[in-house]
Amino acid sequence: MEGISMESVDRSTLRDISDVVIDMTRPCAERIKGYIEQIGNPYCYLDNGIVVEIGYADTQVSLHDRLLSYVSNIDNHSGNLW
Repeated sequence: MEGISMESVDRSTLRDISDVVIDMTRPCAERIKGYIEQIGNPYCYLDNGIVVEIGYADTQVSLHDRLLSYVSNIDNHSGNLW
């Protein structure tokens, strides 16, 4: 289900993440399975009626590196990006 175009997605087939309930008493693997069963496509779903599409870049740069870069560009006084 990866690679769905936001323009061509049928909103009626998407599930809203606000309807997902995670049982925190269950083991991690069961929580993940329950999430996938409830959300259907974890790459494209609704969040309060808004279509959300998640994708990942094929890159050697880690999330840690991206976050460090982002944080280093925030002005300490205003909290805004430069």
